[in-house]
Amino acid sequence: MAITIHLIVRYQDLLLNNPEAEQRQLILDTVRLMLTPCLYAALTTIAGFGSLLLCDILPVRTFGWMMSAGIVVSLTVTFLLFPARLMLSPKGPPKARKAKSFSMTLSLARFTEARGTLILIVSCIIFIISALGISRLTVENSFINYFKETTEIYQGMKVIDEKLGGTTPLDVIVEIDESETSAAKDTAKAEGPGEEDFEEFDEFEKANDEKYWFTSERMTLATKIHDYLDSLPETGKVLSLATMLKVAAKLNNGIPLDNFQLALVYSELPDKFKRIILRPYVSPQNSQLRYSIRVRDSEKSLRRDALLKKIRHDLVNKIGLKEEQVHLAGWLVLYNNMLQSLFESQILTLGVVVLALLGMFLILFRSLKIALIAIVPNLIAISVVLGVMGWLNIPLDMMTITIGAISIGIAVDNTIHYIYRFRYELQFENSYIKTVHRCHGSIGRAMYYTSLTIISGFLILVLSNFVPSIYFGLLTGLAMLIALIAALTLLPQLIILFKPFGHEA
Repeated sequence: MAITIHLIVRYQDLLLNNPEAEQRQLILDTVRLMLTPCLYAALTTIAGFGSLLLCDILPVRTFGWMMSAGIVVSLTVTFLLFPARLMLSPKGPPKARKAKSFSMTLSLARFTEARGTLILIVSCIIFIISALGISRLTVENSFINYFKETTEIYQGMKVIDEKLGGTTPLDVIVEIDESETSAAKDTAKAEGPGEEDFEEFDEFEKANDEKYWFTSERMTLATKIHDYLDSLPETGKVLSLATMLKVAAKLNNGIPLDNFQLALVYSELPDKFKRIILRPYVSPQNSQLRYSIRVRDSEKSLRRDALLKKIRHDLVNKIGLKEEQVHLAGWLVLYNNMLQSLFESQILTLGVVVLALLGMFLILFRSLKIALIAIVPNLIAISVVLGVMGWLNIPLDMMTITIGAISIGIAVDNTIHYIYRFRYELQFENSYIKTVHRCHGSIGRAMYYTSLTIISGFLILVLSNFVPSIYFGLLTGLAMLIALIAALTLLPQLIILFKPFGHEA
């Protein structure tokens, strides 16, 4: 739609300036004058979406592929169907422009002429404040907060969190030192029956050595780890071998089982019960303990990365385990790794987009000065959006991570169209100030309407029940608005200040 609006506005300008020209010539001139800026605008947008392909998250990469392909189709179809459809329509009489219709863009032109220095100062202040907000960006986000409180998903997860022990699974796997095995066997025999029964006991030992793995020392360690994990405020239900040991102790009048009793219980326990209550939480063959934890996702104090680091640190420094004995796994670890990778993805995608845009500006305008001028308003726009996220404590997630690259890729279209048109009009006016007014009344009008359509499209997402989609729509719309204002104020002021097209005649 943005490309179509630019073609329509350009056609109307040509018709107003050349009312005697034939319809065919007007259409050819429209396509000829708009093909290059629209092509580069599409390429910059593709660069914004294409940078998402560098992300390690598959849905984000897929989104980048789909949007890039959609832009190619849109550009091709528009430049084929628009002139073909226009050729079938008779040329109408040119309509005089009404000043009120362009009061918005023309007032910005007058403001830029009168308050150019103020625009530069305010832009610097905004950039500094935004940079401070960017430094506050976080990636910690609760999955339950992805949905509105009125949705069934939120309410169901809330019940599971508060009454059923938590929603997000976390596994803590602890490896036990195998050097204790031989000593454990001797201890189990010494606490067992009399010397006359050892011959039969030794025969049973040869048939099954796993029972000697269950020593009181190891069970004490297993219980100690269980109690520590259960004491954390972020954890809900914790299941492990210690759960069964506590039940056994209650049945034994509150006395923990000794080595012989542990070996006896393991030997006499049927295999079907071992599969249910033992094997999910202990592996004697591998000398491992597994703790199945469910974390409360709605816990306000939950910081996933900090929680995982705390568990590993405390098991090593407080419980006395070695670092290589502790392993963390489960959905919580995967989700945390994804969140932590968002910071790297944000920096990488933005860096790639900025470099790609600079390269395209150099090719299009063949001037480093123009390329640097063109990139500044777009950096202001995206820094404002990321700064707002930081100051409002809106975390990065799979949706908001794409805002930076997408916004700068789309917003730069206005910059390309404005500079390209400014260079064209300057040869007729020979005055930077007059050219600014001329561009604000022509291409500025197209920029205004295209930005409104893009903003309206993104704002539709506020109707979603998925909170990241709402943030994505609002923040991307804000980026488009800031980019439009910057392109109609800061960009012309930079052009007037640095005069990249040479001095006035």
